[in-house]
Amino acid sequence: MTGALRVVARCQVADDVLAVTLADPHGDRLPPWTPGAHLDLLLPTGLVRQYSLCGDRWDGHHYRIAVLRVIDGRGGSAWIHDHLREGDVLPFGGPRNHFPMAPSTRYLFVAGGIGITPLLPMIDQAVRSERPWRLLYGGRRRTSMAFLDRLEALGGQVEVAAQDEVGVPDVAAWLGAPDPGATVYGCGPAGLLDATAAACAQWRPQALRTERFVAEVQDRAEDHPFTVVLRRSGTRLRIDPGTSVLDGLRDAGVAVLTSCRQGTCGTCEVAVLDGLPDHRDSVLDAVDREAGDSMMVCVSRARTDSLTLDL
Repeated sequence: MTGALRVVARCQVADDVLAVTLADPHGDRLPPWTPGAHLDLLLPTGLVRQYSLCGDRWDGHHYRIAVLRVIDGRGGSAWIHDHLREGDVLPFGGPRNHFPMAPSTRYLFVAGGIGITPLLPMIDQAVRSERPWRLLYGGRRRTSMAFLDRLEALGGQVEVAAQDEVGVPDVAAWLGAPDPGATVYGCGPAGLLDATAAACAQWRPQALRTERFVAEVQDRAEDHPFTVVLRRSGTRLRIDPGTSVLDGLRDAGVAVLTSCRQGTCGTCEVAVLDGLPDHRDSVLDAVDREAGDSMMVCVSRARTDSLTLDL
């Protein structure tokens, strides 16, 4: 964990969405962050949860997150909604950014529900840099869509698609023909992002960047036993099929911070010094996968007989 944050404000910003403003307990400046970044919050229940930063990145004294109550979740969001109060102090890690905003001539943003949160600072950045942009923002109904008033105030480049009014948004029609100068950023439910990926299939490589709530189905090698070598200690671990690298590390007493255990949050990212990872996460992009110098040990395995990790 990086340090601690005090809750200085909380407010309801949509049905089941709570915005929380955090500050250093002593009033010091907070670590800087960039659009797409998130925090790891360590809750008193022992859960570690990731939340995208959605406030003003130029405010050096406050972070802002928005938390959707997940009815069938593991209890992290419910605890925040039901128990977190102003004045409470929570350990935190980060900010970290697995969803960075790259320079582009134009930006197209596709958001579904709480997926709007990492895109808000990106939109602010596009506005500040005077880059053309458009947003397609979908949700079940307007009252469930956080920060809707703030976005609609930005004008005609925002298209709101509440399902109880217009049904499921037609992402392909909204995106139109491939635009060589545009980069598409998407965050939201799997169905929305799958539709966005299908619509961008003929666009240039790397034109689409997404952040997912659940792991994307990946092409993967067949499971086989392999050896994990821990460079710092020299320890060698055998990882059998059915056992994750993370569980193998924990069985050996090696602590690695983790949260989702689905390859979606990036918390358990570990540097790879030798060997070829079999990436099964939804965090790393094609360039990162090709580089092969890090992996999410909760889900990813090895394509080679051994992996050497920076542990």
